[in-house]
This record gives sequence, C-alpha cells and structure tokens, in this order.
Amino acid sequence: MSKQCYGVVGLGAMGMGMAQSMVKEGLETWGCDLNPKALETFKAAGGKVAKDVHELVSKADVIFLVVVNAEQVEAVLFTSGAFEKIKAGAVVIVCSTVKPEYAESVGERLAKRNILMLDAPISGGAVKASQGQITVMASGPQEAFDKAQKGLDAVAAKVYCLGKEAGKGSGMKVVNQLLAGVHIAAAAEALAFGIRMGLDPEKVYEVITNAAGNSWMFENRVPHILANDYTPLSAVDIFVKDLNIVLDTARKVSFPAPLSAAAHQQFIHASGAGFGREDDSAVIKVFPGIKLPKGK
Repeated sequence: MSKQCYGVVGLGAMGMGMAQSMVKEGLETWGCDLNPKALETFKAAGGKVAKDVHELVSKADVIFLVVVNAEQVEAVLFTSGAFEKIKAGAVVIVCSTVKPEYAESVGERLAKRNILMLDAPISGGAVKASQGQITVMASGPQEAFDKAQKGLDAVAAKVYCLGKEAGKGSGMKVVNQLLAGVHIAAAAEALAFGIRMGLDPEKVYEVITNAAGNSWMFENRVPHILANDYTPLSAVDIFVKDLNIVLDTARKVSFPAPLSAAAHQQFIHASGAGFGREDDSAVIKVFPGIKLPKGK
C-alpha cells in the first residue's frame, strides 16, 4: 500500500495549526492558501506548498477543507473545477461551519465520482489547532473515517462519529455555535453590567471564574477585553454568520430560538458599528457609556 498524502486547503488560524500538526506527525502534507505569507510559514515548518487547489487535490488522498463558509467550499470544490481533479476513492473532509442540508448536497455530488466525504466541523480555536488537540464532530461512511484516521489522529484530541450520513456533523456544530454565540454575548453583557455598576473588571473576571456563573467563553474571551486586545482569533462577523445558520436551521425544523436571536442581534449591532473584523469579544463595544479597560 502506497504512502498516503494529505492536503489542507485554507491555512488560516485553524488550518495552519492542523496542517503543521500533520507535518509534526510525519505525514506528507500539502497546503494551499491565497495568502503568500501563510504558504511561506507552512513551507518553513516542513510542509509542501501547492501552487493552486488543482495541484493539491490531484496529489492528496485525504483533503481537509478549512475555509470560512459554504460559499468558499463551493468555490474551492466545484466552481474552480477542482472536483474533477480529485482522485477516485479520496476523502474530502469539510471542516467549515455550514448548514446541514448544504453538507448533504456536497456529499451527494462527491459520491457521483466515488469520492468519500466526512462532514466534519471543528472546534477548539487556534491554540488547540497548533497543539493537534481540536475537537472534530464528524459524520460519514466508516470507510472515510478509516482512510482519514492518521490525519484525524494528528489534528484532534477528540473525534466524534455522529452517524453515516453527511449533515449530522454540521447539525452538531450548529448546536455548538448556538451555545458559543450566546455565551460570548452573555459574557460581554455581564462584564459591561459590572463595569456600569462601578465594579473593577479585573475583579469581575476573578470572581466569576471561581463562581457558578462562569462559562468557558467567559473565561476565554474576557481576558481579550481586559487586555484591550481585539486581534481576531474568531471575529464578530463569524458569529453574525454562524448564528444566522443557527436561526435558519431552527426555522427549518420549526424550533424557537429566542436566546440565539438576541445574541445574533448583538453581533449584528457590533458588526454594523464597524467591529465586524475584530475579535468576537468586541461585541462588548455595543453597550453605550461604559469605560472599557485600556489594557496593560
């Protein structure tokens, strides 16, 4: 059996860490991105650089798509014509947050050329990606899991198999993004409330992270605010998009999602105020009349 080759399309905050994790595990890994600096960084880390997505998919047996949204998945796979260059029997792993029905449609189209698919959204952030410790919420045929196992083992601490059909992985990611978006908006509201009451924001963070009201998002995002550092690890506009997917999916199954809707409006407000490309913790800036920390 010949040695497998892996490819990562999208060397952003998550994709770069995943690609480098595979290189560290000794897997032949090709990367592709529109950003020349990202390609230079990956090459310096020992990765192989493809000149375009056509070259990458013609070489790789397992292809991770770590792009932003369904539009980019569509452009990379189908509009570009790369679909025709993928090897029969290869595995395409779609890591983007997309609607479940879109994931289903990708799987159906790939199957027409005997290409396997894992509907496999990811979670964990850039730090865990760089450590090979992300969480993968995947669904697809067992053959695809088997073929992709070494790559998945290299990038993930947890790989959940959620069923044989595309759409189940994306459905789980929708649930996760509901919670993530609501928790970030709630964390921002709580800290802003404390500041409005005259509480020391550092003390608010210290107390809440040791009290029942804490959440992973509060603990992770509030330090960005305290440091006055809104460098986008995950941007406000990501949650405008993801909570829109949550709400569209909820409407499709006639499910009320009032907390998601309220959080979505907060992110839309922040984006409309010009903070869309800042870190998602910048949603705190929508609260008027509060004096935010200036950092250290």
